[in-house]
Amino acid sequence: MGCQKEIVSQIVEKEANYVIALKKNQVGLYQRVDDLFKEALSNQQAGYQYSEYIPEESGHGRTEIRRYQVLNNIQNLVEPSVEWKHLSSAACVQYYRTIKNGKTKLETRYFITSLSYEAQQLSQSIRGHWSIENQLHWVLDVEFNEDDSRIRKDNAPENLAIIRHIALNLLKQDKTEKRSIRSKRNRAGWDNNYLLDILTNQ
Repeated sequence: MGCQKEIVSQIVEKEANYVIALKKNQVGLYQRVDDLFKEALSNQQAGYQYSEYIPEESGHGRTEIRRYQVLNNIQNLVEPSVEWKHLSSAACVQYYRTIKNGKTKLETRYFITSLSYEAQQLSQSIRGHWSIENQLHWVLDVEFNEDDSRIRKDNAPENLAIIRHIALNLLKQDKTEKRSIRSKRNRAGWDNNYLLDILTNQ
């Protein structure tokens, strides 16, 4: 979390904006944003700068509804210590998916951002963020079997996730051959010289 605050500071110093997904391991901030949306909805958004956008899409045998909710100007309500520079808004995105067998799945995600946008406008930034994250997760799952990992104790899951990200980035940087990530991983395991080239980025 501290690392993310440093990244936000660097983004702001470059006069850019940010949209950051909150994880449940960011317990304090995640809970404050969750409570804020619950309070706003229970009071029918009275006293809040609230906007909502609900697009609906169908395809590949399923229907997906996204509900984007945005609260603007919430810095003092969420993070009065100003540790998150230029924090302006919080967004709640609920994904409802109905697949062929009629089952419905609901997923809720929270974001903080320096942008003061209406929900429809902010949804474009969030969709871009979601797309990038999904692609990364897909690569880590397919090429590194991340979802099959049974390591759960203490900091081990987070530490291994960092190592996988580092390994993926190093393999992507290798332009000596046109191979898949899995193929490069296998070769690095068989060929110490190639492994050294990957680690030293040569």
